[in-house]
Order: sequence, then structure tokens, then C-alpha cells
Amino acid sequence: MESLLYWIGLAAVSVNALTGVLDAGRKQMDLVGVVMVGSATALGGGTVRDLLLDRTVFWISDQTYLVVALATTVVIFFAVRGLRLPPRLFLIPDAVGLALFTVVGTQVALEWQAPWLVASLLGVITGVLGGVLRDVLCNDVPLIFVRGELYASAAWAGALALIGLQALGLSAVAAAWISMAVVLVARLLAMAFRITLPTYSERK
Repeated sequence: MESLLYWIGLAAVSVNALTGVLDAGRKQMDLVGVVMVGSATALGGGTVRDLLLDRTVFWISDQTYLVVALATTVVIFFAVRGLRLPPRLFLIPDAVGLALFTVVGTQVALEWQAPWLVASLLGVITGVLGGVLRDVLCNDVPLIFVRGELYASAAWAGALALIGLQALGLSAVAAAWISMAVVLVARLLAMAFRITLPTYSERK
């Protein structure tokens, strides 16, 4: 499981950096701005998780994560610069990054003996916070706050699935793959069919 977790973490960093570049490019930022947005997107959620768990921040203890984040932002910047891309193209890799980071964050929290509810919420934080930072830096409403859209709820469903499947005796590896699928499918279905949660409204 440790090896799988490591590679999922690297993939999550790369995918989230990609979403940061695509969103920052839409705002016509220069290379420095793109690198800042991409790095914050890739590393932000895991950083907050580690600070809350009082563990060494993952990209400080293993700088491979930092190198992957920086390399991805620079490569994607030059690869897509000048291309005309759909404005919401970043939503697909964002869904993938959400699934990857949610599972990594939840599993890390479990390994640090966090209670199941805390572990699930730390998984959500790991999954969504990078995207929140990206949207704030790009002067957009964070996707987590878009009216009724399944985002954090999709991540939480996947985190709870990971915890529940392991509690039922399923191997950590199998539980991880299934939980990633839960998050990804829930998020993609929500985008495709505009599946929403109830919203607060005042009576008039």
C-alpha cells in the first residue's frame, strides 16, 4: 500500500498542477503567475492536512513532490501556450485530482491513527483545498462553493467508502481503487447531469 500511496500522491500532484496551469492560462497569467497557481493547487491540500496532523509537510520531507509540481507547471505552460482551449477543460483533470488526493489524504490520516470521522474530513480537505486556492488566486468562485454542485460531497463519499471498505476487511489497495472510482464517477455524473444538493432558500 505504501508504494501505491506514493505513486498516487505523485499523480495527484501532477494532475492538480495541470488544472492550475489551465485555469491560470485562461486568465492570461505569465510564467511566474502560472507556476505559483499550479504549485499552490498541487501542494496546498496536502500541506494543510500535514499541518493539522502535526507531521512533516509531504513535499518538504520528499522534494520529489515539489519537483513534479514545478516541472508539470512549466511543461504544460509551454505545451498549451497559444492554443485555444475550452474554458472548462480543467474540470476533467480536476475531478481526477479530487479522487486521487481524497484517497491519499484519508489513508495518510488513518495511518497517523486519526479517528475515522477526522480521517474522512482530512481526506476531503486534501482533495478540495488545492482547487480552492487555485480558484481564489484566479479570482473565481471556488468550485466547492458553486451552488449545489457535488464536489466536497463526492470527496467525502469516497473517503467514507475507503474507511468502510477497509473496516469490512477489504485490502487497502482494493479499497483505494474503489474509493477513487466513487469520487470520480460521482463528480463526473454531477457535472454531466447537473446533480446538485439541496440549497438554502428563504421563504418569501
